[in-house]
Amino acid sequence: MPKQQKLSGRLVGVPSPEAWSGSPNGSLDGWDPFGRDEELAKLEIAVLAVTFAVAVVGNGSVLLALRRTPRKASRMHLFIRHLSLADLVVAFFQVLPQLCWEVTHRFHGPDGLCRVVKHLQVFGMFASAYMLVAMTADRYIAVCHPLKTLQQPTKRSYGMIAAAWALSLLLSTPQYFIFSLSEVERGSQVYDCWAHFIMPWGPRAYVTWITGGIFVAPVLILVTCYGFICYHIWRNVRDPHRQDDLRHRLGVRHLLGALLHHSDVVRLGPALPMGRF
Repeated sequence: MPKQQKLSGRLVGVPSPEAWSGSPNGSLDGWDPFGRDEELAKLEIAVLAVTFAVAVVGNGSVLLALRRTPRKASRMHLFIRHLSLADLVVAFFQVLPQLCWEVTHRFHGPDGLCRVVKHLQVFGMFASAYMLVAMTADRYIAVCHPLKTLQQPTKRSYGMIAAAWALSLLLSTPQYFIFSLSEVERGSQVYDCWAHFIMPWGPRAYVTWITGGIFVAPVLILVTCYGFICYHIWRNVRDPHRQDDLRHRLGVRHLLGALLHHSDVVRLGPALPMGRF
């Protein structure tokens, strides 16, 4: 960057706004008056590229393995599938746009695209976190309240998954009103997709919302659910009477499941080949 010296209120060696205002995104022959550390940018691009590749390959492999599973998919398979889909949303709509953004340095696109990109970036993060919460809640019900798993478990699982997606979409909606395509500095004619906050509490509220919604709340729910699961297992292991009670409840559960399966066989038997059972 040219050496800058302040002289009579203007920086010597820096083109005036009138000189580069007519060029794309306020640049003069590719020169951005608000530059960046290119070495650091190269490192960020490399990290984002590796992260994107690992996320796509890893989650794609999981989805492929689930698709090739010969036996009927369980509820856990359903949650893992949607968790992988949520992680792919993060990869394609959070990591990939950020990677392209780092390559171009400035956001190149209309204001509407800026708002949509920022919304999807946060939406994927919310979806990944709350899908994990939904899966943990399902495990809590299965371990601590096993008889409830007989009450339309598949319908409940789909409801929890739909709630996780819907809540993530709702919590990420404020991004549309916070971010917009705007000048980096007033009168500079250099535009970027930036956030605008009500000062002085706006930035603090935004950081609190993101941290609490994506990290703090899900972690508290996960710790609570797994704490109850561990305590329930530990209590049944230490108390022989509870072990007998657990075996009895599991026996009743398996018996009811077998009866329900038998009733389905009787009901569907005439319509299906016997070789299927």
